Amino acid sequence: MSAGLPEPLIFSEIINHSFGLHLPVHVYYMWLAMIILFSCGLMLKGRLQMVPGGMQNVFETIIGGLEDFTVKNIGEEGRRVFPFICSLFIFILVMNYIGLIPGCDAATANVNTNAAMALSVFLYYNYIGIKKWGFGYIKHFMGPMPALAPLMLVLETVSHLARPLSLTLRLFGNIRGEEIVLVLLFVLAPVLGTLPMYFLFLLGKTIQAFIFFMLTMIYLKGSLEHAH
Repeated sequence: MSAGLPEPLIFSEIINHSFGLHLPVHVYYMWLAMIILFSCGLMLKGRLQMVPGGMQNVFETIIGGLEDFTVKNIGEEGRRVFPFICSLFIFILVMNYIGLIPGCDAATANVNTNAAMALSVFLYYNYIGIKKWGFGYIKHFMGPMPALAPLMLVLETVSHLARPLSLTLRLFGNIRGEEIVLVLLFVLAPVLGTLPMYFLFLLGKTIQAFIFFMLTMIYLKGSLEHAH
């Protein structure tokens, strides 16, 4: 769906035809988000100042606040995993916001985009856990009571395997739902019905990016903590 035009596929069809490609629309909007972030990074790299201003101040406020939040919840070890979860948050946030541009679609409104990020989170937090605890990481799946360890191993394994699915569907359902509502409002009342909702959906898309960030942080915290 699109926040403004009913046919966001026009964008991908033009590029596919021009370059002889056959890629789905969400890939292009994901690339667009990457181009925006890389461009911002290159612009800021050459303009860093001791007293930040403008875009540098915005990014430092966001990143500094998220880092403090991560360290407060995980501890000093949180600084080691913070670049990963912060990058996820900003990437998801930009993709979400692109969906608010008339004629564009949010890449996160496609289940494939979210599944790729969710699987990355699953692999990363288990990698961090194995890297820190080695074979002892299996204790995180066995619970505090040795007698119930076999049962807990099965239950915890299923629980961990369900996490990527949960991350994927939660983000997909919320963003896709907002996109559909926005299109319907635009059709029924192009300006009066859509403009006020932009501010509400802007907040909603920000919250969804933060929820993905927070859940990833919780999973990482669990893998870094000592098994009880």
